[in-house]
Amino acid sequence: MGSGKQRWKIPFHKSPSSLLLLKKQNQAQIQESISIPVEFLCPLSGSIMADPVITSSGHTFERNCVNACISLSFKPTLPDGAAADFSTVIPNLALKSAILNWCRLHLVDPPKPINFSSAEKVVLKLIPQGSELTRTPSEISVTSSDELVTPRNEPTTPLPFTTRPSCYSSSSSCDIEISSSNLMEEEEELISKLKSFEIHKQEEALVSLRELTRTQEETRVRLCTPRLISALKSLITSRYSTLQGNAVAALVNLSLEKQNKVKIVRSGIVPPLIDVLRSGSGESQEHAAGALFSLSLDDQNKTAIGVLGALPPLLQALRSDSERTRHDSALALYHLSSVQSNRVKLIKLGSIQILLSMLKSGQMSSRLLLVLRNLAASVEGRAAMLDGGAVECLVGFLSQNGFDSAATRESCVVAIYGLSHGGLRFKGLAKEAAAEEVLLKAEKMVGERGKQKVKRILEVMEDKDEDDEEIDWAELLNSEDDMSRNMKNSK
Repeated sequence: MGSGKQRWKIPFHKSPSSLLLLKKQNQAQIQESISIPVEFLCPLSGSIMADPVITSSGHTFERNCVNACISLSFKPTLPDGAAADFSTVIPNLALKSAILNWCRLHLVDPPKPINFSSAEKVVLKLIPQGSELTRTPSEISVTSSDELVTPRNEPTTPLPFTTRPSCYSSSSSCDIEISSSNLMEEEEELISKLKSFEIHKQEEALVSLRELTRTQEETRVRLCTPRLISALKSLITSRYSTLQGNAVAALVNLSLEKQNKVKIVRSGIVPPLIDVLRSGSGESQEHAAGALFSLSLDDQNKTAIGVLGALPPLLQALRSDSERTRHDSALALYHLSSVQSNRVKLIKLGSIQILLSMLKSGQMSSRLLLVLRNLAASVEGRAAMLDGGAVECLVGFLSQNGFDSAATRESCVVAIYGLSHGGLRFKGLAKEAAAEEVLLKAEKMVGERGKQKVKRILEVMEDKDEDDEEIDWAELLNSEDDMSRNMKNSK
């Protein structure tokens, strides 16, 4: 029976509970020894965000903190003095990816989403004592982490001109009638060819897809599937200009249907479209501008398209050699600028001077005025336009007789009306530009809505004190900088 010596089995493994405790202690030591980037922290909870979302005001929060604020009708004031705007919320996928990469690099467990109950407790601590709390669950629609949060009764932006891009054209000779039973087979065949490694098969599929979706509305809806959009997405970035142009043109056709627009944006196809608009072939750029215009018609897409970086290339495309690219880019900017967060971005990009310069040169005046009147409707846009000489420019433009339509003249009046909320500064600039005489003439050539705007502008200009006539407006405006410097020195 061997040597008779007793053998002892010594366990070297640790219990699950001790391993978990050791892991937690290790995680705590790691987090204490490294500096967490401040942009990874939710401004409300102070914790690393697991599900970051961007709001209309451009700020990023943990999703459930936003949901809690909306539920409690609370709009927090942030450290930079800005007020959060929760009217639209979209996932910040770029930041989420950066956070996960940072966690892997520093051997830190990925953050877990805060539950709604905990988020609500965090928000309640931020609400000043004595404030009346009202819950508004019926006013919003809170969706999953991959979707948007938007007001259910959000008004739709009026659509001027056309709701279809310039690059889209329908032709009765291209009508193709196919039954729903054959459509699934058609889709499978298209996807197979689109994913093929043979260029001629890809091109054949794209041409067929363009023809199928050119006039058949039902076909556009049924073919707009995640699989087909994914296959199109890979070809939009193709180095072959023919493939690229046909792929973007097919996407324009699919985007014409309202129920497809949000689906397409959520598929992640906007960044490739932006790349094409920046550096694609001439035809591809035309289609890319048309696609962004078409997608921007849906209110749920406006903030997302702005956040994804479409505004700078759209501004640049206003000076494109292609008339289609210029016009569709201008209309895309018009619809996107109906959202406050995009207005702020456009102002920071120097859009005011670009638009006014182009307006003075007589380029696309009808479309540029649509963007300018949207910018004039916001406080930030109004201030930038008053500083940039917009009053003189718009009044000078209004005094001309060569308008392409009555709607263009009315848009100019609406833009001036937006600036008229600029108070004393507007009154001074309007008097310098001799706006009263020009407006009185314009009143006779605009519709009823335009007449009301002119009347209100004139009322603002005539609203004065008894000593108002003695004010030297030019001297007042020129001395504004001196007054600002004196105030700073007195402090």
